[in-house]
Amino acid sequence: MVIIIRYDEIGLKSKPVRARMEKALIQHLKRVLGDVRITKEYGRIFVHSDSRDDTEKAAKVFGVASTSLVVQVDSELENLIGKILEYARTRISGDESFALRVRRNGNHSYSSIEVARIAGAEVVRETNAKVNLTNPDVEIHVEIREDKAYIFDEIISGAGGLPYSTQGKAISLVSGGIDSPVSTYMAMRRGIKPICVFMNPSPLVDKRTEDRALETIKVLSGLVGEDLKTYFVPYGEVLMELIKVKDSALGCVLCKRMMYRTAEIIAEKERAKAIVTGESLGQVASQTLDNLATISKAISIPVLRPLISMDKNEIIKIARKIGTYEISIMPANCCLGPPLKPSTSATPERAEKAENEIEVERLAEEMAEKARVFYA
Repeated sequence: MVIIIRYDEIGLKSKPVRARMEKALIQHLKRVLGDVRITKEYGRIFVHSDSRDDTEKAAKVFGVASTSLVVQVDSELENLIGKILEYARTRISGDESFALRVRRNGNHSYSSIEVARIAGAEVVRETNAKVNLTNPDVEIHVEIREDKAYIFDEIISGAGGLPYSTQGKAISLVSGGIDSPVSTYMAMRRGIKPICVFMNPSPLVDKRTEDRALETIKVLSGLVGEDLKTYFVPYGEVLMELIKVKDSALGCVLCKRMMYRTAEIIAEKERAKAIVTGESLGQVASQTLDNLATISKAISIPVLRPLISMDKNEIIKIARKIGTYEISIMPANCCLGPPLKPSTSATPERAEKAENEIEVERLAEEMAEKARVFYA
């Protein structure tokens, strides 16, 4: 069997970048699909597989725009017309209508319109089916490329984006809740290789919180066919220190600033270029524009927020699609609770004054040093 792999954005890149991304995409396909033969032509990748399931598996690979399981035939006109007719007989039944969608790339003695006209007439003659180019019951596609042609009737939408790891590494803060696995997924979809970091509140919470975060990371690992490097940071001690801060309204802001500091230390160790978070503008008190700006001031590397303009329903929709939603809503206790009256307009100066009461740099260094590192 042959599966056509299509991409969109990669085709817009310069020749050297395109070649590099095609190579990365092929490597990723091999990781996910296993022992398959892969070939390529300009603008197309072909997977030669023994499993029909690989059509859907390949569609989930980052960088893939769509996939189709195809019948590969010789592109000589008479042979091609016969194969289209043979294919149509197996797909059109009863009084169904049909349409032929023909595309051609390369040098041939015929046009795509000519193929559609001749083959369409033969299908009508043989099956008595009616042509309906607007809303057909059956849509048969023919893609002609030099000496070969590909016939298919299904196009499976792909994950899109850019090939995995082509944009470098970033630290991704993963709590196991609904948002952070989705933000990690969105970053991976843009070519980022994530180093997952879970700020573990233990012993202030039970093991369910840790298990939930780990399970969401495993789902993300499955999407790329490799285990993701993961840091479980002992964060309980920091939370106990933050509770003592006099300006209690800043609790959530100070908590996030500490997370960012620790993540930045890990990023330096891992040579990661940014931090990825699941923050969405205005969703909770710590995610107002003022507070996000103040939180970001704690570090010097960029913070990527893939969900910044999305509402909760949009995020949930993606979580369901990628398979993390049911895990993320499992019972767990992740936070001791926000302040009764959390600040929504903290300033860097106010945050720094509050942090003078605790040794933030020492705590961040210690947490990064004590983190448990493994692959999930």
